[in-house]
Amino acid sequence: MNLKLSVFLLMFLFITSCGGGKMIVGSEIANPSMSSKDIIKTHDDAQSDFSIIAARMHVVYERDNDIQRLTVSLRMEKDKKIWIKASLLGITLAKLYITPASVRYYETISNTYFDGDFSLLSDWLGTEINFEKAQGILLGQSIFELDYTYKTDVVDNKYRLQPKIQFHDFIHSLLVNPDNFKIASESLSQPIDNRMFIINYGDYQRIEGSYYPSEIKIVAIQEDEQTKIVVNYKKIDWNVSIRFPFTIPNGYKEIQLN
Repeated sequence: MNLKLSVFLLMFLFITSCGGGKMIVGSEIANPSMSSKDIIKTHDDAQSDFSIIAARMHVVYERDNDIQRLTVSLRMEKDKKIWIKASLLGITLAKLYITPASVRYYETISNTYFDGDFSLLSDWLGTEINFEKAQGILLGQSIFELDYTYKTDVVDNKYRLQPKIQFHDFIHSLLVNPDNFKIASESLSQPIDNRMFIINYGDYQRIEGSYYPSEIKIVAIQEDEQTKIVVNYKKIDWNVSIRFPFTIPNGYKEIQLN
């Protein structure tokens, strides 16, 4: 698991399940008679409604015997731009800047950069992605659009959603909490590429009518490499006046995608 993919996984989960969308009324006990259509609709209704977000969190990730502790910052203007910075001891390791038209990224350790379309994010995630999908991921929605092709059952007092037909090279599954209809866990497996990531959330905290995860645990596997990531939220600010500075440093080498 390289730094680029780790940064994207952090982006993928950074503001999952935060925000002030419609008021969701759930229950402590999952209802086995609730249809997948109703679960999906309520999950969609739980998405956030905002103009600008600024957030900060503490991240620990482990690969083999290497453990690093990072500070990750995110700034997002809904439907317009997404800005992410990963730092270590106050030193910037990487920055990512996404708009509906382009993706820009640079990494200070390797002195490399990317300035182009969404092929970089699609390459990292292993599936086609655009700005709308990236924003949806950041707002706590499922990785993929959920529709009538998904079935549901109850597992460990949570609603499990899975495609009625799983493709052998693309296996998707998620668990939804019955009380707030936020994601409890989600997994995506691509056996042919020996790629998998599993996301598990701790308890959610309710702040001003919205639910926020207190802790996120990630296990990401790509070929023979395994990365474990633990995320703890420190601060989230809403509708603040902020800038989105991004300039690719001189002398960096452009990333070439295969």
